[in-house]
Amino acid sequence: MSDAPTAERADVTDGPRPRRLTYAAALAGLEGLALVAGGVWMLVLGLTGSPDDRGQAVTGGVTVIVLALLPLLAARGLLLRKSWSRGPAVITQIMALPVAYNLLQADSVAIPVGIVLAVVAIASLVLLVNSATTQALGIKGPGRSS
Repeated sequence: MSDAPTAERADVTDGPRPRRLTYAAALAGLEGLALVAGGVWMLVLGLTGSPDDRGQAVTGGVTVIVLALLPLLAARGLLLRKSWSRGPAVITQIMALPVAYNLLQADSVAIPVGIVLAVVAIASLVLLVNSATTQALGIKGPGRSS
């Protein structure tokens, strides 16, 4: 076995982490924490309030809490410079854009939340596809195996 892949990987993680990568991890972590807070809120309202269907409210809260694991794990992976972490982080941002659009279509206090979510998702996507982030994670483009 060759030590080339481990030596190459060691070169990627040496040196300071680019700020763009840190910012992307922070935004993904904030989204994950917001999902946890929303899920807990849904769960508490489902248990203590008077929803039309208590089971559905509790299931929705638990589902949102579990879905929060994706951006939280992605944020941790980005901070640790794991190349796999960019995929879940990008997927989270792509999923956030239609949610932000729906929030912007509402005639309520959801509009500012939609604006914030859209700005965070677009900023995160820009940070995640940046070449400095890609290099720091050791991701090579198609046809660039060396």
